Amino acid sequence: MPETLEKMQARLAELEAQIEEEWERRRDRLGYHLERGRVVFGEGVREAHRHARVNLWLFLRRTRPLVVLTAPLIYAVVVPFALLDLFVTVYQAVCFPVYGIQKVRRRDHVVIDRHHLAYLNGIQKLNCMYCSYGNGVISYVREVAARTEKYWCPIKHARRMKGAHVYYGEFCDFGDAEAFQKETPRLRHELRKADPPAKD
Repeated sequence: MPETLEKMQARLAELEAQIEEEWERRRDRLGYHLERGRVVFGEGVREAHRHARVNLWLFLRRTRPLVVLTAPLIYAVVVPFALLDLFVTVYQAVCFPVYGIQKVRRRDHVVIDRHHLAYLNGIQKLNCMYCSYGNGVISYVREVAARTEKYWCPIKHARRMKGAHVYYGEFCDFGDAEAFQKETPRLRHELRKADPPAKD
């Protein structure tokens, strides 16, 4: 007999609690903890990190010239990232209240904290900040787009697709007109709470 939705959600909550406990154990082992969202290192950890840092000039000498030449191409992508970030933020600020969709918290997706690591030199910190921003924006945009799709078109594709977002599994089957008419109001109502389901 298949599990009920309630039992699966209870099991999911249990797993999430176990995952958080494991994260806490790893933080303890690595000598840091979080206080109100800020990273706090234990005694001696920062000094050990500083000793592990590769000197900036040594780092540059070890870098292949072709890698240096591609850097402007990598960093030029910050312009479309920033524009995408701005346009999607404006879109959800204007449209989500009209649709009744709970807004996506940008800070849950764009997380920039690796610059606190003393074992990274200046260039490595800049690279980490850039990667955090780019991937964070993509995650943020994906969540906004996923909620929009759940509201307007919660229908699975006829063909299998890779990398579906967390809401996709609850969409109606392709070609099931009755389910689409029946389920769309319920799926829209769920967006008022907007806690994404666990991904299988």
